[in-house]
Amino acid sequence: MAPVLPPHQTAGAPFDQEAPRTLDRREGPYGEVVLRQRGGAAEGPAVYEIIANGCFLMDTSDGRSERLLMDAALDALPAGRPRPAVLIGGLGVGFSLARAAAEPRWGRIAVVEREAAVIDWHRTGPLSAVSADALADPRTEIVHTDLVGCLHDGGAPFDALCLDIDNGPDWTVTDDNCGLYSPAGLAACRERLTPGGVLAVWSAQPSSAFEQALRNAGFTGVRTEEIPVVRGVPDAVHLARKGA
Repeated sequence: MAPVLPPHQTAGAPFDQEAPRTLDRREGPYGEVVLRQRGGAAEGPAVYEIIANGCFLMDTSDGRSERLLMDAALDALPAGRPRPAVLIGGLGVGFSLARAAAEPRWGRIAVVEREAAVIDWHRTGPLSAVSADALADPRTEIVHTDLVGCLHDGGAPFDALCLDIDNGPDWTVTDDNCGLYSPAGLAACRERLTPGGVLAVWSAQPSSAFEQALRNAGFTGVRTEEIPVVRGVPDAVHLARKGA
């Protein structure tokens, strides 16, 4: 059963009563995705929201937890690793990508996004306000595919995997995403990491069960960083390292 809390509320984001306006709505192979806007013009700065299959995923009101996802992964890497490569699972509203591109220490930045609509909203739509500079960065590569399949397909390893495709291990957007947090999915994550590489997973609430799953999958240094929100349980970033 899904936890009773606001799904993927960005840290510090207030819940107001303004009715959002739908900017785009598309049906895809994984269901419906919607881009909505609150505010703008005389109503104050625009806030954009992504909704998937009726589930509020994220918005542009803050982004602290997405930035922490990237910063914590980089800080957890072994010291002195030059130009580490990072795979970001989920483009979302673009905060994670923007944070990565603003950090000169990262090398290759690959972003895996399965929803063509989300990619369009960044390339030619309103979310370009967040991601335009990052998309123009020569280190950035957008990969239009499903993350779970991508991890199992093999390929060049990464120094860090920063995953934010759900509201956490306990609340997935679609049922097939559950495979990412299974023993086989976590094993695939380990295989795509370089020795000493870091797995960072965003969650709408801390999960002790997921921490144990990471240990069971052979990760070390498992820990969780929490980000307070306006109300309810804190957001969390789960961190784990592949052995050297």
